[in-house]
Amino acid sequence: MTDYGRHSGSEPWHPEDPLYGDGGWEGQQAHVGHQPAYGGQQHHYPQQSQQEYGDWGQGQAQPYDPQYQGYDQQQYVDQGQQHYVHQNHHNQQGYHEGYQEGSWDGTGTHAHVPYAADPGDPYGQQAAAYGAEQPDFYNTPDAYPPPEPPARRRPEPEPAQAELEIEQKPDWDPGPDQGEHAFFADGGAEDDDDPEGRGNRRGKGAKDTKTKKSRNGCACLIVALVFVGGIGGVGYFGYHFYKNRYDVAPDYAGGGTSQTVSVQVPKGSGGAAIGRLLKDVGVVKSVDAFVSAFTNNPKAGSIQAGAYILKKEMSAKSAVEMMLDPKSQANVLAKPGQRNVDVYKVIDEKLALSSGTTKKVAEKEYKTLGLPSWANTDGNIKDPLEGFLYPGTYPAAKGMKPEAILKAMVAHANQVYGGYDLAAKAKTLNLDNPLQVITVASLVQAEGKTHDDYRKMAEVVYNRLKPTNDQTNQLLQFDSTFNYLKGESKIHISASEINSNKDPYNTYTNKGLPPGPIGNPGDDALKATLNPTADGWIYFVATDGESNTEFAKTFAEFQKLKDKFDASTGN
Repeated sequence: MTDYGRHSGSEPWHPEDPLYGDGGWEGQQAHVGHQPAYGGQQHHYPQQSQQEYGDWGQGQAQPYDPQYQGYDQQQYVDQGQQHYVHQNHHNQQGYHEGYQEGSWDGTGTHAHVPYAADPGDPYGQQAAAYGAEQPDFYNTPDAYPPPEPPARRRPEPEPAQAELEIEQKPDWDPGPDQGEHAFFADGGAEDDDDPEGRGNRRGKGAKDTKTKKSRNGCACLIVALVFVGGIGGVGYFGYHFYKNRYDVAPDYAGGGTSQTVSVQVPKGSGGAAIGRLLKDVGVVKSVDAFVSAFTNNPKAGSIQAGAYILKKEMSAKSAVEMMLDPKSQANVLAKPGQRNVDVYKVIDEKLALSSGTTKKVAEKEYKTLGLPSWANTDGNIKDPLEGFLYPGTYPAAKGMKPEAILKAMVAHANQVYGGYDLAAKAKTLNLDNPLQVITVASLVQAEGKTHDDYRKMAEVVYNRLKPTNDQTNQLLQFDSTFNYLKGESKIHISASEINSNKDPYNTYTNKGLPPGPIGNPGDDALKATLNPTADGWIYFVATDGESNTEFAKTFAEFQKLKDKFDASTGN
């Protein structure tokens, strides 16, 4: 139908036309299937072009006013002449050229709807006589749905494709809102093009069905894998929980093989730490077995740090018992007050070395063993390592080198001495340097016997070193220093022997301290040296010749103690 003023067609209405100014039809023209108004036979008109469609009595086309919508069944009669709505022949398309399947024609105006007569279609019934009124079904449930705007139109599928879709579509499709979980519901770009919502899925083809099935299958596979993985994880941790809690830990049987290994246990190691060390070298089969044996043995707590000679592939119980046996302990024990010459001998024995081997290494390698910078300040020092082989237990298994053990001892001494500000302490105690602090500590350790003795003995040293000392004239007169230079330990030393020896370590003939320490002081003696008493002690005598040391403040008191000593020793 030609719309007025839109494109070329039949001429527009002339102002002299009797219908000029009429608002036009307010509804669609008569549908295909309407009967003639006067009962005559229905005329079949040949299909005409769009310009000739809907001719009126004057030979001009009826314009369509777009401002009117809806359906108005009022028929027009003009000049006594009956007007018919031309119908198209029933061609293969079955539609008017300007309208296809309820859509819009190409001009944007509402086109003719050439639906075939349908008993259920109120607009397809026989037309009433001109001027008669028909029911208005517009905006009622019986009305046809209004045409969709161009933006929402979708092309009708081909007949063959439509039949294929009908065959493949199940009789009942619940849709995602009718029992199908959203996780398995079909989605994607196709749903976004569906103007009617997710429920309108009837128009999807076989390809969409396969895609949906593929997506559902992948989702099911993912859920199955997660489910199986969860079961596997629970089973794995459950198995290990049961095994660790109730199963017997792996363990060797018996006392081990003939092959031995050396194990060094660090200070502060517990049962689990020791068990890991033994498992790594092949002594026990599992850490859990050793921990169990360690816990069940009430003496296991006495196992100390050090080196142990153990056998390979031992039962955990046998390993604990062997570590408690002193014969298996491959350690060097440096005792408080012990001189270096005695430490060297013990190292030679533990490492199965010839006598004097370690001493030679010490004399040759002492500069590489880690001594502090303030050591060896006196050229008369007999052994630079004296006072730095700190007392303790050190691993010393066969096959080790002497310098390794000596380094460990020096490192321990540096650790302990570094905990005190020895330079500041030396000034407080009127000493020249930190080395003299260690020297005093070695004297205190050699002459004292108990903690109380150590503090009093430290005061005796400091009082005798004072320039105001008029009792001994700054002479220490310690037998321990003379014994050190002689390499012996005597109680009874003749006056002639002492007075004839001018060695720097002889404190009977030399004022002040010896050049260096005379042994390796322990913790107790070192603390007493830094915290002496202040009671005025200046003399002391071991009245029983061994462990009972008594102190005096005057020379008269000292003579009484000396007489007591002579009486106890039979002199």
